[in-house]
Amino acid sequence: MSVERTSEHEVVVRRMFDAPARLVFEAWTTPELFRQWWLPQSMAAQLRSLEMDARTGGSYRLDFGDGMAFYGTYQEVTPHTRIVWTNEEDGESGSVTTVILREQDGVTHLVLTEVFPSRAALEQGDGALDALHETFAQLDDLLAQLPA
Repeated sequence: MSVERTSEHEVVVRRMFDAPARLVFEAWTTPELFRQWWLPQSMAAQLRSLEMDARTGGSYRLDFGDGMAFYGTYQEVTPHTRIVWTNEEDGESGSVTTVILREQDGVTHLVLTEVFPSRAALEQGDGALDALHETFAQLDDLLAQLPA
């Protein structure tokens, strides 16, 4: 996995998954699958509820209780290739996340771009990127269990 700050407002993460793009896309957009890999197991937090309507114009909400939640809207959902959503829990400091999937020989190349409204917002929000190593390893494990 590589993580690169491409500007004062943008971070780009690149990662390969040994699975078809169709399965990687389903893991990002199917609540039952997403719930299995997204939250790092090493964290003490527990995902209490998950609402996900992964279609253009749909919304999502991940609720951890005690007032902690992540939520936003899907700006674009193109099956097996692209997902774009807003992160609205931080108000005006919220970012827009884009996931692009490209498959080659059964391997999916993922590019995740997170664009923040300011440098300060990026610095406040890029701590979540540290968890991606663990969550993507969990996604690897899930993908290995799914029928190709």
